[in-house]
Order: sequence, then structure tokens, then C-alpha cells
Amino acid sequence: MPKHSHEFRDPIHNFITVSSDEREVIDSPPFQRLRYIHQLALTYLVYPGATHRRFEHSLGVMELAGRVFDVLIRSERHKAVDDDWPPDNKLDYWREVVRMGALCHDLGHMPFSHAAEGLMAGGYHHENLSIDIIRDASMQPLWNAFPLRPDDVAKVAAGPSKWPGGASEYSQWDKLMTDIVTDAFGVDRIDYLLRDSLHAGVAYGRFDHYRLIDTLRILPSPVDESPVIGIEAGGIHAAEALQQARYFMFSQLYLHRVRRAYDLHLRDFLSAWLPGGHYSTDLWKHLRMTDNEVLTAIHSAAPDSTAPGHEPARRIVKREHYQVLYSRRAEDLRMSLEPEKAICEAATKEFGDAVRLDGYRQEWQSIDFAVIRDDGSVVSSLQESEILNRIPGAAAGFVFVTPERKEEARKWLAENHPAILRQRREEEQ
Repeated sequence: MPKHSHEFRDPIHNFITVSSDEREVIDSPPFQRLRYIHQLALTYLVYPGATHRRFEHSLGVMELAGRVFDVLIRSERHKAVDDDWPPDNKLDYWREVVRMGALCHDLGHMPFSHAAEGLMAGGYHHENLSIDIIRDASMQPLWNAFPLRPDDVAKVAAGPSKWPGGASEYSQWDKLMTDIVTDAFGVDRIDYLLRDSLHAGVAYGRFDHYRLIDTLRILPSPVDESPVIGIEAGGIHAAEALQQARYFMFSQLYLHRVRRAYDLHLRDFLSAWLPGGHYSTDLWKHLRMTDNEVLTAIHSAAPDSTAPGHEPARRIVKREHYQVLYSRRAEDLRMSLEPEKAICEAATKEFGDAVRLDGYRQEWQSIDFAVIRDDGSVVSSLQESEILNRIPGAAAGFVFVTPERKEEARKWLAENHPAILRQRREEEQ
């Protein structure tokens, strides 16, 4: 007897069960390519266990998307969303759309994921390529088997901001289905925090995602009463823990100084090695490019001083990565809004191109979502939680220097650091 369901063992979700039709999508070349795209780029050079790939992350996002859909559909509906609810005979269709949109949301990722996304030609993002793949004629037989409309899957995978027609082409129901994957409680975020934390061997990304998912509800927005994904008051601590986990994972893992240095080397190599310094947005060229091809090129260029990208390739292979000359300090922010820029400008005058600046700042915004209290009233999360409004955006600022100039540069900075920031404060005033 042929099997109609199939299981993947997974360290986060134990078993991920898929149907035969879903397995056909998983077995397709565009999805199998994700086995060769590292989730966290070259982070495994710093955290040796962080060798996981986009493949298993996407399976996990699909698993969680199905769970969230089931919780939302089985829960008592708030009267404000009745007009936007599809007929019961369409719910199975939309459950499959959400699972497939979640599964396919990362199909467009370039080699090494986000580390070099800025090198895509024409202002493309990986979501744009995900849409192209889902809509491509080669995928149509897979969608016919369900059957599913490719545009419904692509809308969930990409989100309104990357959809060619913009948010105006999303119904309220479309937006709800998309928010299952990408919202503040989005299953993409839930899975990557749990998975990255596990594989990196850190505890920062763990939180009670079971409680969080079980308390999700479709509620009227406190702002305009449109239907949104919110939470029961009993789940507010799990929601707080998720946002805190995200902040700590950025601060401690994603913005780790050596990881950021390797990202710089990787981008420098790709800028020199890729034709025109950009990844192609041609669909078939994209599907033929994985981390394997880039790593082969890096290892070929490292010993060859005439090869494009030799210098950054050598630093990656021989672990001669940039060293930190300066990292942003809290007390320095009282002297300058961007102290790392002041230090970098002064250091560049002294040491030339041996110095590099690297900075990252999340735009801070309050985490505002609907919360339903025990008495049935719906309020903003900022009324219900004292913590959410206090979680800052993660930020880091580094000035790097080549290891060959490290000692003299650090000695120079120790002598000049206060004077540089005093001068910058006078200029900013």
C-alpha cells in the first residue's frame, strides 16, 4: 500500500508530517536546493554547530504554520471577523495554502542567505525570486495536484511589501494568512529563533512557543477593528519572551563581532568574483547557485594571488579575519550619536584601507498587537504589558582593522579615543 503521509525527524518539532502532494513539492529541485544554503552564512566558523540549512528551517516553518492555522480556525471567532471568514468548505484549501507558502518562503535565498543579500541586481530581494519560482511553469503541475492557485501561495510566501501589486491586492483574509508566517508572532521568526539557538549552542532563543501558539486568536485591531492575529491575555508572557529572545539573539549571536567580520569578507569576495559584482536574478542561474559553488571558488582563490577576490578568500580560509579595533560603548553614546563612525574616520586617516566600518541598527518600534482579556475586551499589548514597550532595537557598531595592523592601531586608539569623541561632540553641537 502506498503511503499517504511521510515523516521528517526534526530536533525542534520531533516529527514533521507531510502529505504525498506536499512531499512532491519538497522533492522538487528548487526546494532541494535549500539543502545547500546555510541558514546563518559563515557563522559556523564561530559557532561550530551552526551548520544547519534553509531546508530544515523551511520544513519547520511549514509545520508551525499548520499548527497556528488550526488554533486560529478552531478557536471561537470574534464577531468582528465574521464578514471576512471563508466558507467552511474552503478552510482545507487555505490551510494548504498557508503550509505551502510557509514551506516556499525561502526559495529565493541567495548563497549564504542574508549575508550577501545586498548584492542582488536590480534591487531584488529573495522574496522576489521566491515569487518567480512559485509562479514558474515548472511548478504548475505540483500546484495542480492539490489543487492550489500559485498566486495564493506566493502571496503568503512573500508578504504585501514584496508583492508586485503591493498591499492593495491583499484582502483582509490574505493578510491574516500571510501574518501567520511573517507577523510579530510569525512562524518564520518562531522557528529561526528556536533552531538557531539550538544549533549555535546558546540559550538566548528559547521561549514557550507551545503556550504562545495555543493562545493566538484572530481579534479586531485596537486601532481600526480590522481582523488581526492577537493573543489571549494568558499568553502575554510567552509573547514577551519571544520578543526578548529575538533581541538577545541579535545582540549575542547575529551581531557577534567575528561573525560580522566574516560577513564583510564574504561580501568582498562575492563583489570581486560575481559578474558585475552582483548575483543574477535570472531564475535558472539562481537555481544553479548554492553555497557549494561559492565555497569552491573561495578555496580556489585563497592560494592564487591573481584570482578575483583573493584577499578576502585568503582571510576566510586561513582565519585571518579582521580584528575589532573599536566596538560601540554605552558611555560613548553620550559623546556622539555614532561614535564608531568618528573612530573609523580618524583611524582611516591614520591607517588607510586597513580599517573597515561595520554597523547595524534595528529600527526601534513598540510591539503592538491585540490582546483579549478575560472579560472579552480587546486592548493594545502596550496597555497589557510593561515589558514590550521597553525592549530596544538591537544595535552594534564595530571598527575593524586588519590583524597585521592590530597592535599599533589599538595603541594609537588608546591614546586618541577621548580626543576623537570630544571633537565629534563639538561638531555635532
